[in-house]
Formats: sequence, C-alpha cells, structure tokens
Amino acid sequence: MIAKVQSSTSIKATFNSIILVCVALVALTLTVYMQVGSHQFIIFDDDTYVTQNDHVAHGLTGSNIVWAITSVEEGNWHPVTWLSHMADVQLYGMNPRGHHLTNLAIHIISSLLLLFLLLRMTGSLWRSSFVAALFALHPLHVESVAWVAERKDVLSAFFWCVTLLFYCEYVKKRKRSMYLLSLFCFLLGLMSKPMLVTLPIVMLLIDSWPLERYRIEEQQRGQPQLSRKALTLIREKIPFLACSLFSGLITIYAQRKGGATSGLDTVPFLFRLENALVAYVRYLEKTLWPHDLGVLYPIKSSLPLWQVIGSIFVLLLISVVALRAWRRYPFFSVGWFWFLITLLPVIGLIQVGSQSMADRYTYLPAIGLFIMVAWGVPTLSKRCQHRKKVLGLLAGVVILASALASWRQLGYWQDSISLFQHTLQVTSNNYLINSNLGGALAEKGELDAAIEQFNASLRINTHFATTHYNLGLTLVDKGDLDGAIQQLQVALQMTPNDAKTHYCLAIALFRKGEVDASIQHYQAALLISPNDAKVHYGLGIALARKGDLDAAIREYQVTLRLRPDLADAHNNLGAALATRGDLAAAILEFKEVLRIDPNDTFAQDNLGRALARKDGKGKASK
Repeated sequence: MIAKVQSSTSIKATFNSIILVCVALVALTLTVYMQVGSHQFIIFDDDTYVTQNDHVAHGLTGSNIVWAITSVEEGNWHPVTWLSHMADVQLYGMNPRGHHLTNLAIHIISSLLLLFLLLRMTGSLWRSSFVAALFALHPLHVESVAWVAERKDVLSAFFWCVTLLFYCEYVKKRKRSMYLLSLFCFLLGLMSKPMLVTLPIVMLLIDSWPLERYRIEEQQRGQPQLSRKALTLIREKIPFLACSLFSGLITIYAQRKGGATSGLDTVPFLFRLENALVAYVRYLEKTLWPHDLGVLYPIKSSLPLWQVIGSIFVLLLISVVALRAWRRYPFFSVGWFWFLITLLPVIGLIQVGSQSMADRYTYLPAIGLFIMVAWGVPTLSKRCQHRKKVLGLLAGVVILASALASWRQLGYWQDSISLFQHTLQVTSNNYLINSNLGGALAEKGELDAAIEQFNASLRINTHFATTHYNLGLTLVDKGDLDGAIQQLQVALQMTPNDAKTHYCLAIALFRKGEVDASIQHYQAALLISPNDAKVHYGLGIALARKGDLDAAIREYQVTLRLRPDLADAHNNLGAALATRGDLAAAILEFKEVLRIDPNDTFAQDNLGRALARKDGKGKASK
C-alpha cells in the first residue's frame, strides 16, 4: 500500500512539474516574442510570398488551392506553406499582426512538442525542458519566427516533431496506425519545407539513442543479430526515404526552373565545398555565441586557407570524438550527427541564392547541439559538489541570456529599414541588402536616400540586375525618365525574360511620350506573364492613348476578368466605351466603379456626363 501511495504521489509531482514547465515555457516565449505583433511585413520575400502574390492575396479559393498544390514558385514545392499563408489572408487580410502571431503560435506549439518528444524518448524532464527552452528562445531562431515568409520553417518544425512523436509511439507500442500517422505527418512536413528530407536518417540516429533499438539486440543476441537488426530498421525507413527522394527531385527541378541555383561556372564546386566547411563551424560558433546576426551573409569570392583548414580540423576532431563516444556517451554522437546531417541540404553544395549561410537554417539542426549540451554537461559534472544547484543556476543564466538576446534581435525585425540597416552594420560588401534597403527607403518616399543605397550596391556588384531595376523604378518616381530608361534597359540586357522589367520600362517610355515603344514592352511582358492584370491594364491605357479604342477595350476587359475589383480599369473601360459611343455599357462600368468605391469623384463625373449625353441623344431622337 505504501509503495502505491508513493508511486501515485510521484506521478502527480511529475505531472505538476510538466504543467509548470509548459506554462513557464509558453509565458517566457510570449514575453520575448509578443513584440512581433506590432512588426510590419519585410520587403524581402514577404512580398513574393504574401503581399504581392495574387494567389495568396485572394485567400482560400478553389483555383488558389489548385495553384498551391501544383506551383513551384519561389524555387520550392511547398503547398502546405502556401495554404497556410492563404488561410492567414482569409482570417486577417493583409494586417501583418495576424501573420506574425500565427508564426509565433506555431513556434510555441513546436517548442512544447519538442519537450514532449524528448521527455517521451528519454524520461528526463529537466534536460528535455532545457532543450525546448533553448529551441524556443535562442537568438538564431528569431529569423524563422519573426519573418512571415519563413512560415515554412515553423511549419516544418511542427511536422518534424509530430512525425517523431508518432514514430516513438510506433516503436514503443508497435501499432501500425502510429507508423502510418508518422509517415503522413512526414509528407506534410516535406510539403511545408523540403529540408525535412534528412528526417529518416535522424530516425536511424534516435533508434540508437535514446530508443536503444540496436543496443538491446546487441546485449541479448550478439553482433550478427545487431547487423540484422540494423538492416531491419533501415528497411523500416524505406517509405520515408522514398518520400525524401521524391521531395528532393521536385525541389531540384523547382529551383532550376526558378533560376535559384547557381551553375558550377558561377560558383565552382571546390569553393562550395570550402564554404560549406567554414559555414558548419560558423553555425557552431553562432549557436554557442550568437553575435552579429543578420538576415543575409553574402557569399565571398574566396576564403582564407587557414579558415578552410581550421574548419576541417574542428569538424574532424569533433566527429572522431563523437564516433569514439558512441557507446559510452551516445547522446553526444546523436546530437552531433543530428547537427551535421540536418544542415546538409542547405549547407551550399547546391548553391541557392547569394548567401554563404543563414540563421534560419539552424532552426532544426541546432536541436542536436542543444541535446549535446543538455545531456553532456550533467554527465561530465557528476563529481561536482552541489551539482544540481550549480547546473540549475547555469541553465537559468543560459536561458535568460538567450531570452534577452532574442528580445534585442527581434527589435531589428520591426520593419525593413531597421532590419537592413542592422544587417549592413554586421556584414560587409552586402550588395543585396544595400539594394533591399534602397527599396524600403523608396517605398517610404525617401528617394534620394534610396538612390544612394542602389549606387552603393552597384559599386559592389555592377552586374546585379535587381539593383538596376530598383534604381530605374525609383528614378521613374523621381521623374528622371532618361535615367530610369537607361537603368531598366541595362537590367533587361541581364534578364531579358523578366516580365516586371519590361512592364516598368513600358511605364517609363509611356510617360516620356514614346507610346509605340511602350506598347512593345507591354506586349513583351505579356508573352512572359500572360495573366498579369496590371500589364493588361497598362497596355490598355497605352492603346487608348494611341487611339486604338477597340484594342484598348479588349485589354481592359481582360484586366477585369483577372481583377474584377479593379476600379480604375472599370473607369477607363467606361471612358473608352463612352468615346466609342456605347453609352449604355459605359454607364454600367461607371456604376460598377461607384459600387466598389462610392467616393470616386472621377467615376461620379464620368457617370454624370454619360447620363447627360444619353439623355441628350434620347431627346434628339424624339
């Protein structure tokens, strides 16, 4: 009876401790991250993922869902991510607060899931809690949470944890349903972000520790049985590996189609390998001592030989120690190879973009390092006096320091200008961020400051077409049409199939009075992007200026099929119809404008004149 009472009391104490840890974790994460509720969208991928993406901006419609499932836009196939953004628009519109808080909610849930996962696998509450707290509060993870476009990161982490939770239940209870649920969640994770392709290998790692699926066989039946068991466990992962292979092939196709990958002539493979080795060590350094964190670290043209050799030495040393420690300290080995393997898809051997590394890439890999610390430090300090108090104090200091550093880092993410200015302070020769800062300043109306940033970008890299485009666009706004046309033509020479550059050049030429040349570039843009409503609308205006009303009317009608709520297109269509003498149709268009915007004075005037003309004609016919 006494044993039962003690067991019941112990269970209750453990349950209370778990609840207390969960409440504390949620409260601390909310305290640090709630400031994102007042943050703005960033003009770096947030535009292409949300604010300027027509499919996302119209929410969850049938056609948009089909697009999400079939699209490889932005160099990835991640339909779950697209659907998540659409659902946010459905709920919050374009208010950034809701989008940011959704990221935060998923991040908090993933932190709790990670806690439950490690607790289920190891039975160690406080070590699992330490790992979950570091995951929730580490400054390197700010980028994944505070950046709306990185919804794919927080979603993939959520499905990563759920997949492993179901997998652990399958291992412990041998229920086929748990295996199938694990596989299903893995598929959803791959459809959130393909970085999860390494998860089957991580499953094999945790089979060793903490699930100990190898060691049991070795103790009971000897080495041959261990080998057979290993083959069995590998066969068990074949459906997961097949899904990873499929996702990897789709991702390579998507990135090549989107032009996101660099060829070997641009970034030679030997340099990619050197950069990968250095990046591994820099990730390790920034995890242990998070400093000088920026949204983009530009890839360099060359790396010092000592950095490459030093990185090889560090990686080999830790890897050799991890292999030798596998039996005695398996948590060290599993944590280290978790870190190495999960970073592999984004380490730069297949170069995507212009970055040498990125903070967001550590979102899942850093868990391995956290595990090494959480289980390693207590193990190595077994003989320390007052061990529990010292370790508790150290853990509290580390978590508090991480929370404070994350709070500070989050402040830089309040808007584009703050983020880009900070990144320029902690990096060098960052032409892409100079260009993005210029775009943010131009959007704010600070045209001269924007032009200064664009020129700074071009001094670093004169072959960056985006900067020429952005500079041209800003010069259009400033009224320097000759300068704008020159910059846009340079951009077009570098990227002749870029629809938006043709479109902006058409606008500049139109404003200069070169209507025929403007029409040519509108038409070129439509050959590349035939369903772009704003291009059809611009072409309609140019055709109307030229006097070709029939062609202009056709373009306005196409515009309105694509964007029925575009009041200006209804107004211009009505004006063109009225000029052609079709007053009844024109009146309907002007009324539609006023239905969309009852305060549109141009539509009110146009409607009045059209009604007066119609009445005049009616009286004349009588």
